[in-house]
Amino acid sequence: MTLLGTRRDAAENDETPTTGTRRGALDRLFRITERGSTTGREVRGGLVTFFAMAYIVILNPLILGGTSAENAPTDVAGGWLATAQVGAVTGLAAGVLTILFGLVANLPFALAAGLGINSFLAVAVVGDVTWPEAMGLVLINGLLIVLLAVTGARSAIFNAVPRQLKAAITVGIGLFIAFIGFVDAGFVTPTDGGPPVQLGDGGSITTVPTLVFVLGLITMGVLVARKVKGGLLIGLVATTLVAIVVEAVLQLGPAGEDNPGGWHLSVPALPGSLVSVPDLSLLGQFSFGAFDRIGALAATMLVFTLFFTNFFDAMGTMTGLAKQGGLADADGNFPRIKSALVVEGVGAVVGGATSSSSNTVFVDSAAGVGEGARTGLASVVTGGLFLVAMFLTPLTAVVPIEVASGALVVVGAMMMREIKEIDLGDFSVALPVFLTVVTMPLTYSIANGIGIGFITWVLLRFACGRARDVHPLLWVVAAGFLVYFVRGPLSAALGA
Repeated sequence: MTLLGTRRDAAENDETPTTGTRRGALDRLFRITERGSTTGREVRGGLVTFFAMAYIVILNPLILGGTSAENAPTDVAGGWLATAQVGAVTGLAAGVLTILFGLVANLPFALAAGLGINSFLAVAVVGDVTWPEAMGLVLINGLLIVLLAVTGARSAIFNAVPRQLKAAITVGIGLFIAFIGFVDAGFVTPTDGGPPVQLGDGGSITTVPTLVFVLGLITMGVLVARKVKGGLLIGLVATTLVAIVVEAVLQLGPAGEDNPGGWHLSVPALPGSLVSVPDLSLLGQFSFGAFDRIGALAATMLVFTLFFTNFFDAMGTMTGLAKQGGLADADGNFPRIKSALVVEGVGAVVGGATSSSSNTVFVDSAAGVGEGARTGLASVVTGGLFLVAMFLTPLTAVVPIEVASGALVVVGAMMMREIKEIDLGDFSVALPVFLTVVTMPLTYSIANGIGIGFITWVLLRFACGRARDVHPLLWVVAAGFLVYFVRGPLSAALGA
């Protein structure tokens, strides 16, 4: 979708942006008219992004914390994080950073605790260090990213990426978020043996929540195809109402080993209370003691892993979102790229300082972009809702993940359109593009897809006698990814 196309769509939907003297301060601040949008579109886009991401306020506490030491990831000293506290700082960090991103970068991208890094912390890090020490490593990772962004090194690496790979990243992210939606909705599940994934249970859709996902997917797909204004938002709200009625009638309850047909993550029911007072006692609970506890080499390898995941996940996500929204040029560059990269790095610093884990640009922002958001006003709306969510935690659980998943699949289909920008006639282009696209969903990692694509691109250019076509920075980054992919054996060999 191009910016010109966005303006044309606006006219077709009687949403022609205001021009001339009618432009207000808000319009000028966010350059709404200039980007072919309207205030209404931006607000709707911000709402849709929040609804697509609200699950993080519930999911992040479940990954990082628990209600007792028996059901929470405990650190090397036996410490653990309380879910209520993690939920509060998750909403606070996401709200503040998303608003900051909207004001500084003026892009419709929202930030929240990254799922890859929080899982890595809970599973692989806190067995060796304490929770405050783990968050100290996250903070150091963020400072390094901010340093590279401020000096322009991060932008230089971004600009060194060939446009074909940038387009492939967009397509790969589209497949990735669609796959996330399928998995979260139970439409795709692992098998006990045989193929790694299957449709539903034993090749059939067997649960009511998954049927609700299918209903929502079809509803949103039809609305978007018919170019209904607010199609994704209307679909989200309508399907949530259906889910509430279904739960009230069938009493499915939460999914579990004894209840496989229940709702995942949250049950769609009107809450008994709307307001809860946030507990922000985790603010500032970080330490740099990991270097003393496990040694400088082992701690450095952990920072290296966090850095590579954070750095390239965010780069890939922003590339895909900018191209989807028609904000990127032919080479994949977008407005205020340096500011965007700096604020995203600050997200990791804030995440460590608040114990919410590294905050990064969320691929779920694609839902709001798909709704028509093109400016930072949408991010301000989303961020404001995250701040409100700190006090309305019970209400954020109303929209089930099965409903939000439908929006992700629809947006994934939208992002697939970027494949037309790639000439696949040259196999030295086709193979890196293909590997970039398929590695993301198959390994559940944007960074992995980017790394495989970079390495393959460099090797094929070298083997075909076209090494001069490769930017020197791309050689450096590809070498870094080689180290990243063998970091486990490397750490063992070095005794880290």
